[in-house]
This record gives sequence, C-alpha cells and structure tokens, in this order.
Amino acid sequence: MVDRDTKSRLDAEFSPSRLAPNFPEILEECAERSRKAKSTSGFATYSYGPHPAESVDHFPAPEPGAPLQVFVHGGHWQQTSKDEASFSALDFVKQGYGFAAVGYGLAPGRTLPEMCDAVWRALCWIRDNAEKLGTRPDTVHASGSSAGAHLLAMALCTDRRTPGKRPPLASACLLSGTYELEPIRHTYVNDALGLDAATARAYSPLHALPCRTPRLLLARGEFETGEYIRQQKEFGAAARQAGNETTELVVPGANHFDLVLGLGNPANPLGNRVLTAMATR
Repeated sequence: MVDRDTKSRLDAEFSPSRLAPNFPEILEECAERSRKAKSTSGFATYSYGPHPAESVDHFPAPEPGAPLQVFVHGGHWQQTSKDEASFSALDFVKQGYGFAAVGYGLAPGRTLPEMCDAVWRALCWIRDNAEKLGTRPDTVHASGSSAGAHLLAMALCTDRRTPGKRPPLASACLLSGTYELEPIRHTYVNDALGLDAATARAYSPLHALPCRTPRLLLARGEFETGEYIRQQKEFGAAARQAGNETTELVVPGANHFDLVLGLGNPANPLGNRVLTAMATR
C-alpha cells in the first residue's frame, strides 16, 4: 500500500473534475444531445451479448456503405452509460457517416475483465454485422473517452479470433485515457473496481501493445491533470515503438469532459482529425 500522502496525491490526479468546474453542465449537455439524437428516425438498439448492458445504440448513415464511428463512454468504469453517449451522433450523420454507442456495464456489478471482454465482443459484433448496420467491416472506426479510452485500447490490443492478422478497426481515437492501471489501484476509483496488482498489469494497455489499427490518434484537453498528461505521453511513445502509426493532439481550451463534444465537428481540431481519418480510404 502507498502512504497517505501518495494516496491523496493520486486521488487528486484521478479527479479531473477539479480542473473542470462546469463539468455537471457538460454532462447534462451530453445527455440532452443524446436524447435529441435518439428522437430521430432510424435509431435502433441492438444486443451483442447476454448481459443486459451489452447493447449498441445505432444511428445509420444517410447512404449505405458509409463509414461508421463507434464510441465507448467513460466514467471511471462506474458512472454514466451509453444512454448519454450519443451526443455526437447527429454530427457524424450530418457528415454522411453512421454512429454507434456501446454499453458494457459498470463496476461494482461488473469486473474490469468483464468490461474489457464486453467491449471487445461489441467491436467483433459490429464488424460481423456491418452490412446490417449499413457499413462495411473495413470502414469501422472507433473512439473512447477516459475509461472508455482504456477499454477501447484493450480491445484494440486483443484479437483472439485471428491473432495479428486483421485489424479490428480502420482507425481509433483515444481521448484522455488511462493506459497504466497500477496508480488507479491506490485511489478511490479502485473502491468499486477492486483491482489487485496482477489484474492491474494484465489489463493495462501499456503492457499489451501493439494496437491493431493502422491509425491511432491520442487526444486530450489543454486542462488535464498531470497524470492524464503523463499517461498519454508514455502510451504514445510506447505505441510508436511497438509499430503503431500514432498521432498526439492537445485541444486548446478543452478539459477532460468537454473534449468529447467536438468529436464529430469538422471545425473542431479533434473532430477535423477524426473525420479526416474516416474519409481516408
């Protein structure tokens, strides 16, 4: 166990809301945008597994065969859900693309290994059902924020069906992620997760590289804690060393929570990068 001072420091480092005083309003905006998106025609929810949370909210592209953006929500693996994660759906549809938000269940009801497995299976289901979703298996892109970035990164580093052969995604964007879980073990976040040292290492993307995608974007807001900044830099360097084509982006004026709002906006530095990747064949 770490000493009390170290625990207090780590608790603060994994409390990004202290640098985002308006985060309740941001979360409400995400929820409201998601509600609006789900009131549109074409919206549907599909189950990809036996657990009640294992479902995907899908918004089809205007034309069949268009690329699809998949989003994995954050929330310290224990808060929010896919129900508030479709805030970018209408932005992507406006640009001619499909969108899907993934549910995976939360701690303490689910363990971290179960969540990681769920996201991996969700991506496999989406690829296997690409035609049903109006896209193609080779034009599935994905993004994840915070805990969602961690879960997406683990899914990218896992390919149990055809190891090392077919990338599961055309591109991926990881936003403000945690890629080394050992520090998490010593914070309040672990009260729900219950990670031990072995599980923290086994489910740290930093130790599972390379990511199986041809293009990897790591993005964070200007206003992040030092730990999120450090983890992005270390993961980016390790991903490049492992052979991943990796780009890093810091979005001016953005924080840990409002960063995601620009995901599908071509006028936003983040959205511009994500949409450009989707348009690249």
